[in-house]
Parts: sequence; C-alpha cells; structure tokens
Amino acid sequence: MLLSVEDLERSFGGVRALDGAAVQVAPGEVHGLIGPNGAGKTTLLNVISGLFRPTRGRIVLGGERIDGLPPHRIAALGITRTYQNIRLFPGLTALENVMVGAHLVRAGDTLRRMVFLPSARVDEAKARGAALKLLTRVGLSERAEHRVSGLSYGDQRRVEIARALASSPRLVLLDEPTAGMNAAEVQAVASVIRQVASEGQSVVLVEHNVQLVMQVCDRITVLNFGKVIAHGEPRQVSSHPEVIAAYLGSDA
Repeated sequence: MLLSVEDLERSFGGVRALDGAAVQVAPGEVHGLIGPNGAGKTTLLNVISGLFRPTRGRIVLGGERIDGLPPHRIAALGITRTYQNIRLFPGLTALENVMVGAHLVRAGDTLRRMVFLPSARVDEAKARGAALKLLTRVGLSERAEHRVSGLSYGDQRRVEIARALASSPRLVLLDEPTAGMNAAEVQAVASVIRQVASEGQSVVLVEHNVQLVMQVCDRITVLNFGKVIAHGEPRQVSSHPEVIAAYLGSDA
C-alpha cells in the first residue's frame, strides 16, 4: 500500500473527531472517503497532511512513518491537497497560482532568480509551460492570465486541483473538489481524476456527490462519528446496511 492509516484518533477537547479510523490506499488507486456531515472526513485529511497531529495511531507513506511531521515535510514526501474552503492567492493569476504549487520540484537558487540569469529565465519558461498544461488539463487554459479573484467558484476549484498536481505528487487529497460546479464541470473533473490514477498517482477523494464517488472510485471508506463503518468496492458499500442507515436513517 502507498498509504496506510492505522487506528487513528484525533480529539478536540472532549470531542473525538476520529475514533480508530483506518484507511489503506494502493498506488494508482482512487479511494473515496464519504460519510454524513461531521463524520470526520476533513479531519482525516488534515491529519494525513500534517495540519493536525493525531492523538493516537500511525500514518505510513511508502513505508515511511509520517504522523507528527510538519505539513511542509509531508508535502515534500509526495502528498498534496485541495481544501474544503478555497485557499488560493487572490491577487495572482490562475497560471501563477499553479506555478506556486510547483515550488517543491523547481530549482531552489533564489539569488539566481532575483538577478534573473539566463538559466533562471529558462526555468521560468518551463514552469509557465508546465502550469499551462495543467490548466489545459482541467479546462482553464483560456483563463490562465485571469486573476483568480475574478473567476467563478467552480473555476477556482479547478485551479486548486491543477495546483495540487503541479509537484507531481504520489498522493493527492481532494476535499470536495466539485462543490459549486455544474454537471459538465463535474464530469470534466471526473476525467482528470481517472487520468491522474491511470498515470500511477493515487487520489483520496472526499465528496458529497455520491454519484461521482461511485463513478470514479476503485474503493470507498465510509466514516460516521469518526469510525469506519464500511469499506470496499462501490457496489459493496452502496448496499451496506450501516451506510444506508447513516445517510437515510435507520428506518430506511
């Protein structure tokens, strides 16, 4: 497994947001993470990416234990993400925002860039070209030079996805990436997710659009009150009695 989350607990005061959660993600897999509001899905992404430290448990990426590492170290090991609440640089263009996401894979000679040596200009041109390819991939090439503050909510979501892919990560965490999108935009994102997986990168997808999850995910883990109540292939999970009860109520 590329990612193994074992017996993970995270408490906030007297509230246990994660309670023994366990998830395993294989290389090149799209792994869905679903559950009702407050189930602990975003908390799990926050712990994996290092924003929160676990109260208990282990997180292993490619054989290396990462729980407790700071976010920048975890990102450097190959985990990138998008956020439930958009976190772009509003004064920058879409292209510039994506270029920011490539800082982990660009040459780190700041002085060379400050004096704009020929080699720095070549690096800049390559970075712009790579960022434009990613914006084309998510259907935003025509808005590359637009400030993100002027883009629609759905377009900003797509810029975030492109930025998350800019460093060629091993694992991408997507937190409700299709929120605010129309049906055509959702299908475009679905195509991007499947293409990313086909190239060997793994995706963990938190999404309330259950139809999308069933369409693109290889396996799904279902959380409720911080506990895993079901996991397996989409067909198995969709018919699981505890999943139906969690979403629709026990009478259903």
